[in-house]
Formats: sequence, structure tokens, C-alpha cells
Amino acid sequence: MSSIFELDTPTLLLDKHKMQRNLEDIFKFARQNGLSVRPHSKTHKSGYIAELQQEAGAVGITTAKIGEAEVMAHAGIRDILIAYPVSSSIKIERLIHLLRNGTRLKIAVDQKEQLHFLQKGLEHCGEILEVWIKVNSGLNRCGVNPGKEVLSLAEQIQLLPNLKLGGIFTHAGHSYAAVSVKEIEKIGKNEGLAVSESAKLCEVNGIPIPVRSVGSTPTYKIAGKVNGITEIRPGNAIFFDMIQVGLGVTTLENCALSVLASVVGVYNNRIVVDTGSKILCLDKGAHGNTTVNGFGHIVGHPNLLIERLSEEHGIVSFTGDHSLKLNDKVRIIPNHACVVVNQNEEYVVHQQNCVLETWKVDARGKVK
Repeated sequence: MSSIFELDTPTLLLDKHKMQRNLEDIFKFARQNGLSVRPHSKTHKSGYIAELQQEAGAVGITTAKIGEAEVMAHAGIRDILIAYPVSSSIKIERLIHLLRNGTRLKIAVDQKEQLHFLQKGLEHCGEILEVWIKVNSGLNRCGVNPGKEVLSLAEQIQLLPNLKLGGIFTHAGHSYAAVSVKEIEKIGKNEGLAVSESAKLCEVNGIPIPVRSVGSTPTYKIAGKVNGITEIRPGNAIFFDMIQVGLGVTTLENCALSVLASVVGVYNNRIVVDTGSKILCLDKGAHGNTTVNGFGHIVGHPNLLIERLSEEHGIVSFTGDHSLKLNDKVRIIPNHACVVVNQNEEYVVHQQNCVLETWKVDARGKVK
């Protein structure tokens, strides 16, 4: 087996042992708390990794967009939640195609008008579509407010013959802007309550809610313990990244994803590596995270800081002495694993720095 340090750069690396350990931790928590797992696939975008999650016990997967769902269905995943509102006729036809090919599909809904677009698109084909109500638990992106607004939407769904209410879910993405573990705990508890109390209100009014689902890697171990929650949907937790480290959710030792880079320039006050914004991205956290420093962590070199990026260049500053020279290679843990994966065609899977195999990033660029 060859060493990862013999590879050309930049290269996306995946530590198989760390990924497996992270996977086992998610399912251990789920078993201990009687929860189902429906991991979000937009982090890894890999049909093979989705299969590994199914083998570990996942009931299905979550995707962000229809394109990802189509890729995962092609890979053999049969139970898929598209956690995104769909209402255009073009996209509804794609949903129908998935249903007719045997996918047990669930779609996010959060607007009454959306329900009628879905019903109109489905009524001519005879298919029944399962819908899940998305609740706004504080991110203020998509979703109805907890409580009465959920009940009102649930009542509307009951009137539409081609729609079936299967669950209530939320995503506490604002946890990524938390400044302390205590704040994450508060957000996680509110996340769980937004779903469980809304479900309770529906059931008191005679509308059963089979699934009560929460997500968000920073909060799933908190929201998942709220009474009434039945499912968790962590995505990033299979890899982790520097945002999760900055939030105090994990440690560097658990970060399974990294980018191999080469030193292309050594100067008096800076080092340049061949990983710029086209691979590391400029993300420091989409929801206001301020805990990350620089544009990724260079493993084994705590005195180096990736200070700025241009498209193909990473400009690294340093304090004190350093040992790097031209053509040396380093591993960089990205700030945000999800967007970095989307920039790459494949993972080079390794263990103890020895190359094992490559896995394709199947759903790369699937934004429709």
C-alpha cells in the first residue's frame, strides 16, 4: 500500500477508521435513546457511504435537493426525505418519477399554497406522496412556527387525497452561531420541544404524527433526548470539521476528512500551499460561526495559520520557526466539510496514512 504523502495534490482524504468510529457513535446514541437515524447525505454525497449508514441501521437518508435524492435512489437507497420545499411543476414531475420507481419519498412542506401545487401535480398520476411538516425552531429560514401553525397545516393536509402526513421535523442550524456549549444545549432543547409539542397538539386534535425528527450535528444528542422525539438526522457528524471543533462538539482527533496540500512557496513572512478557495472554500460557517481561525487547520503545525485564500493559493502565516520547505506535504482539516466535499470528484480513503481505495462523490454539484 502506498502512503498518502506520495499522492499528487490537492487531494481529498478520508480516514476510514475515524469515519467508522464517528458512525458507530451516532448509532450508539440512537440505540441508547430508542431513536431511528436518518442521516443527512449532503455532507458526504456518496452512495457508498449512504449504504454503510444503511448497514449500520439507518432507516433511510435525508437529502437537501431532488438531485441528491435521484443519485441516492440510483445507488439503491429506497427511503429518502427531501428536507426542502418543492412546488414547481418541473420538480413535482421528478418526484413522481422517483415514486414510480419505488422510492419511499418524503417531502418537506411549510406552506398551504405549496400543498395545493403538490396535490394538483399528483392527482393525475394516482401516486400518494408522504409529506413532513417543517417547523421553524429558531433558524428563521424555512418552516412554520411551532404549535397552532403546525396544526393548521396538518389539517389542510388531511383534506388532500394525494398527500399523507408522515412526520414533523426541524433543523436547528442556528446552533452553528452559538458561542458556548450552554447555548447549544438551550438551542437543542428548544429544537426538540418545537417538534414534540407540535406533534402532541396535532395528536390531541386527532391527527397522528408517526415521526418526530430533529437534526443538526451540534444539537442532535440534546434534542434527541427530548421526550417524544423518535428520529435524528445528523449529517456532518460522520466527518466533523473545524466548525464543530470550534463549537466544542468534537475534537481534532475525530475529524475524518482532510485535504492533502503541497508547499509551493516559502518566503520570509509566509508560506504558500496549493489549496485555495476552489477546494477549501471561503466558508467560516453559514449561520454566523466565529469560532474558527483561518481557512482550515494544518495538522501537526499549530503555529501556522491559513490567513487568506485566492482561487488556487492558500497563504499561510506563521509565528516562530517552522520546518516546511518547498514540495513538503501537509494535511488540512477544512472549516466546513460539506462544501469541500462538493468541490471534489472522489475520496482517497486511507488508514494510518496508507491508501486503501477511492470512493466517488456521486452527488457532487446536485443543486437542483
